[in-house]
Amino acid sequence: MDILIKAGQLLLSLSILVILHEFGHFFFAKLFKTRVEKFYLFFDPWFSLFKVKKGDTEYGIGWLPLGGYVKISGMIDESMDKEAMKEEPKSYEFRSKPAYQRLLIMIGGVLVNFLLAFFIFWMTLYKWGDSYIDVADAKFGLTYHELAHDIGLQDGDVVTSVDTLKVKSASDIAKFILLEEAQQLSVKRGDSTFTVAIPSDFKTTILKEEVKGLAAIRMPFVVDSVIAGDYAEKAGFKKGDKVISIDGQDAEYYRQVTNILGENKEKRVTFNIIRNGQTESLRCEVSKKGKIGVGAKVDYFDITEVRYGFWEAMPAGVSKSVNTLIDYVKQLKLVFTKEGAKQIGGFGAIGGLFPATWNWEAFWGLTGFLSIILAFMNILPIPALDGGHVLFLLYEIISGRKPSDKFLEYAQTVGMILLLGLLLFANGNDLFRLFK
Repeated sequence: MDILIKAGQLLLSLSILVILHEFGHFFFAKLFKTRVEKFYLFFDPWFSLFKVKKGDTEYGIGWLPLGGYVKISGMIDESMDKEAMKEEPKSYEFRSKPAYQRLLIMIGGVLVNFLLAFFIFWMTLYKWGDSYIDVADAKFGLTYHELAHDIGLQDGDVVTSVDTLKVKSASDIAKFILLEEAQQLSVKRGDSTFTVAIPSDFKTTILKEEVKGLAAIRMPFVVDSVIAGDYAEKAGFKKGDKVISIDGQDAEYYRQVTNILGENKEKRVTFNIIRNGQTESLRCEVSKKGKIGVGAKVDYFDITEVRYGFWEAMPAGVSKSVNTLIDYVKQLKLVFTKEGAKQIGGFGAIGGLFPATWNWEAFWGLTGFLSIILAFMNILPIPALDGGHVLFLLYEIISGRKPSDKFLEYAQTVGMILLLGLLLFANGNDLFRLFK
């Protein structure tokens, strides 16, 4: 069921993004009286699931969910309609329009995706605001991955800044280390403050080990709810039980408990708990997912909430859009390393970003994020992408010479091969991680 919910959110999100992206091309094409032969959600090699023709345009849904397209008359695109290009140009064709009009048609999709991301962030900030647990309010400190322990951090420490960048939430630590050329951490331990040097190869090690969470808020593991009929109820767990150890290993805090349970899937373990001031032992089975069927108490901290009025949320939405784009661009340099290339993911990785339960706040936040990615990736100067067409159009505007149709055909073919290779590589990584 979890997979179906994630897949459903991914499919809806991508459908919204693709339809609006293609509408951007469609809008400018119609504005400049350019004929659009097809407007499709998903690709339709050999057959389509649905189609209807209105005016000159066939609207439809394909069966191959790898994107979508608009087929514009007189344009060399993924359809590779070479026969049509041999005929004399017609007034309604793309190739007959002035260069500036063709340029606006090509950037229409990217423009819509950027505007969509801004609008989504504006509306989500207005509706839900922003909330996080400030590390300054983490009364039990933070808990760290073993790699962080190796450079001198201890569970309970609080990293207050990375170089001169102030840390607000625990997730900032890994982000600043990976995206900035950080040299040291400022750390608070008890009443003392000191610095920890970041090794030059630390960023590479994080990527190589595929660390998902370098730091997290530390909190005691206290049972808040017990799922009826699950292993925990059968073992005798009750609300208010505080875990202190599992099979003799210290497990007072949430991350310790989840790590130990993850190492003992489909096994029976012994919990030492404190109940009403008394220590008791409970034997409990662990599911194949590393769960026992309890919900842990999480309301230990003051949550920093930022609320926005309707108009206040607008500049905040712009800022979030710009910062999201900047962070994404900074991440690209990691892709060109051996370790970073292994992190590239396809549809499985993207689907894994969505929560296992339907959550509109998370859904729209991720859709805004994906809209930024789709816009940026499409504007890259790669043949077969919008950015490739834009590159050739800019060359034409500057030089006054239009690239030949034969050159554009070859460029389109090379670009499609590159994109297909990247698609196979990214989804191959997903399969490798799945079987691994």
